[in-house]
Amino acid sequence: MPFLAAFAVILLLGMVFGPSIWVKHVFKKYGAERPDLPGTGSELARHLLDEAKLTDVKVETTADGDHYDPGARAVRLSPENHDGRSVTAVAVAAHEVSHAIQHARGEPAFARRIELVRNLTWIERVATAVVVLAPIGFIFLKSPLIFAVHALAAIALMGIGVVVHVVTLPVEFDASFSKALPVLEQGRYLSEGDMPAARTVLKAAAYTYVAAALATLLNIARWFRFL
Repeated sequence: MPFLAAFAVILLLGMVFGPSIWVKHVFKKYGAERPDLPGTGSELARHLLDEAKLTDVKVETTADGDHYDPGARAVRLSPENHDGRSVTAVAVAAHEVSHAIQHARGEPAFARRIELVRNLTWIERVATAVVVLAPIGFIFLKSPLIFAVHALAAIALMGIGVVVHVVTLPVEFDASFSKALPVLEQGRYLSEGDMPAARTVLKAAAYTYVAAALATLLNIARWFRFL
């Protein structure tokens, strides 16, 4: 039994942390500097935006992870992808530009994603407040039923974060494989020999939200154990 329990714990941890570890491994593996590439991630992003006639969209560096900010209309790249010449930098830049294109075209799936993410911030705040208040309410009201309702409400609210990440996946796969990959292939921004690596990086870029969903599930489990 102890062996089975240990195996179950290891399996669970692998399922939760595995995707995140794999994404980081892929980005690092193909993030080696390549002086033979014609430009940096930021230079490619600027070029692709101009090609798509999105000259008003900015390209900026950020410490908060690669992303497209629809409110600021800015493609933001981590320093290593903004200034680096690597397969990772090129693929990630193309992926984030694809989100800017989704936004400019008014694609419904991307619009739903914006709305969900906008609401997620206050939902997470409400969930945290409910979790914090549940034990306090139990102390004063001495009602296990009210405590249970509070706990279930908090967990349900946190679960919305998982739903948001899952709903986001089609948007990510569209950005990686329906937009970024064809652009890299047709524009020949990478050699034919580099394209398998680019596909892997684009897959990792899409799966960052799988890792985020699993991390949210782990957070829910921790709060559930606490309550």
